[in-house]
Amino acid sequence: MALTPFIRTLLAASLLGTAIGVGLGNPRSQSPIPPTSDASTTSDTSILVAAGGGAPAYNEIALEKNVRYFQRTLSALDIGLSSVSQYFANGSDGEATVRYLDWLGRERFKVPEIPALDGAATVENMEQWFTQRAVAPQDCSSFFYFTGHGAYNRKDQDNNAMILWHEELVSVQRLAGWLDRLPPDRPFVTMMAQCYSGAFANIIYEQGDPSNPVALQSRCGFFATVAERPSVGCTPAVNEADYRDYSSSFFAGLSGRDRTGEKVASADYDGSGQVSYTEAHAFAKVDEATTDWPVSTSEAWLQRRANRTDRAQIFSRPLQEWVGLASPQRRYVVEGLVAKLEFDLEQPYAVQARPEDIETVAGAYWVRLGMELVNIAMIKRIQADGSDADRAVLNQLLTCEAGHLAEAVTQPPELAAADRRRL
Repeated sequence: MALTPFIRTLLAASLLGTAIGVGLGNPRSQSPIPPTSDASTTSDTSILVAAGGGAPAYNEIALEKNVRYFQRTLSALDIGLSSVSQYFANGSDGEATVRYLDWLGRERFKVPEIPALDGAATVENMEQWFTQRAVAPQDCSSFFYFTGHGAYNRKDQDNNAMILWHEELVSVQRLAGWLDRLPPDRPFVTMMAQCYSGAFANIIYEQGDPSNPVALQSRCGFFATVAERPSVGCTPAVNEADYRDYSSSFFAGLSGRDRTGEKVASADYDGSGQVSYTEAHAFAKVDEATTDWPVSTSEAWLQRRANRTDRAQIFSRPLQEWVGLASPQRRYVVEGLVAKLEFDLEQPYAVQARPEDIETVAGAYWVRLGMELVNIAMIKRIQADGSDADRAVLNQLLTCEAGHLAEAVTQPPELAAADRRRL
């Protein structure tokens, strides 16, 4: 694998941090949980689901099962489908497009089987949904779940794309253009599980371009992996109990139930009585036994602000110091990954043996731990010494990410436009 700038810095800092010596002043049936019904509570959030491959050859059954698992997640949260718009692959035209392997391992295709499906996952249907949201009278937040495939933009990885039906692309900047039309008082949250999905963290900027100011509208998201890497989870295998991917872990954390209906440990790390998006993301970072490097919008924003020297300083301090400065969900991530890696909390990250191969699950845990330490340190730095504008953006992102699927995300105090334009 060609080393990305991020991992080159991470490797160098982890090895050099101590030497530098500075401190940072017939497909198988679904789970026994029944699909949600419209008799459930209507969510305060308008929900959009777009899913599937761009063509039958890579429209794997795992993508269909992800949508059905999301429906079970909504059911566990007592949210009915009346607030959900669902678009999958070719929709309900009767064509057998879902690829799976039968019990002999032979490739088969079947028609999509998703309750309350609204149509095909086309660019036209998606754009229409965002257009309707822009003029909708309801004052509520939006949640967008995408499970499918991503396209890597070799010329500009900040502008990767998701692949919709008929192999049409929606880039970061195209999605951000739709978001730019939404009223600024309607927060938008997304969870994306495709390859190269981390590029979509750039939706926080006007027109999706990091060289532009942060948008007035509160936008945030959670992504299976960073912009330069593929993700895992797209499989034609039908045994859902064997799935290991970001969707599985994120929704297990959010709902308290895994894909097979079994209870999981609570992700309510702050003891509020409700699991937030950011707590589900934290749960996934530890639970997800894959090579993915999950990231959120605030984390991508923070990572951009940490240079090589910053990382070396962060990695030269004992891990326990960062645990003491972390929020409850970030403390959980550090302690959970430290336990999986069998590290010593009293020692710095830089002096502890990294896995020989970062393209392993252990390697992913090691990278995730390094990223989490940077997140904690940069949050503390900005909160203590950052500009008013930086603190305002950080507060906006963290507030958005701390929202809940079953209720509207609370907006932070409105910022002066002049302050926003300086970001």
